[in-house]
Amino acid sequence: QVQLVESGGGLVQPGGSLRLSCAVSTTIFKLLPMGWYRQAPGKQRELVANITNDDTTNYADSVKGRFTISRDNAKNTVYLQMNSLKPEDTAVYYCHVPFTLFLKKTYWGQGTQVTVSS
Repeated sequence: QVQLVESGGGLVQPGGSLRLSCAVSTTIFKLLPMGWYRQAPGKQRELVANITNDDTTNYADSVKGRFTISRDNAKNTVYLQMNSLKPEDTAVYYCHVPFTLFLKKTYWGQGTQVTVSS
């Protein structure tokens, strides 16, 4: 069973920065694509960014130029660096492992709250 443990959320003022981390308990982390999603109150969960096993990245238009996804295969960890935060970035952020033939299912973390407010 793969476990995803997120950390790094919190309260930050507009224009501030946070870095989210997601530690993944699997020996095949380096083979896995990874993603970050978010869900604001009353809204559907949406993709924020994802990264392939060869470090190709993809971002939602709303976060391009402000957020950066990265991974450290030695630490089995994926990161989301969030800069120039806006109130509309307030949401619960979830780490995600999409379906792969290696694991044959998807996995989600428990979520970490990010609140952007003055």
